[in-house]
Amino acid sequence: MSSNRVAVVPGSFDPPTRGHLDVIRRAGGLYDELHVLVVHNPDKHGMLPIEVRLRLLEESIAEERLPGRVVVGSWSSGLLVDYARDVGAGVLVKGIRSPQDVSYETPMAVVNNHLTGVETVFLLADPANSVVSSSLVRQVAALGGDVSPYVPGPVSAYLGSAERTLDE
Repeated sequence: MSSNRVAVVPGSFDPPTRGHLDVIRRAGGLYDELHVLVVHNPDKHGMLPIEVRLRLLEESIAEERLPGRVVVGSWSSGLLVDYARDVGAGVLVKGIRSPQDVSYETPMAVVNNHLTGVETVFLLADPANSVVSSSLVRQVAALGGDVSPYVPGPVSAYLGSAERTLDE
């Protein structure tokens, strides 16, 4: 394994929010290399195609000018910890907004650690972002609301243009 500190920040990022970018920014200060990974969940039907999520993440991360090396990718087959092992990551970073997030994430963290020794680090959400989720953003956007306070500029621009296209 590399001597660099490598971490994976997984999520659906459907769409990426300011909360996601905050976790990515903060994790970037803790690790030498971050793999921001759009993970496909076959049980969920996403609003945005994975290719669009990847592009929006790349544009949003570039806009933030994050320190360190950030790799944006996707993963749809196999265990997340297999990806982590393949890229030399010893850590998964998860953003936590509520006690419900801890309850949901803890069993996965324990199993992931048992499977491969990969640790999970929970970063508490900034209070300004703690009530915002991708599902809430999707709902507001679907109803024609302004999502710009909750998402990075590239995501807001994309959703605004998508809404105009749907209205025409």
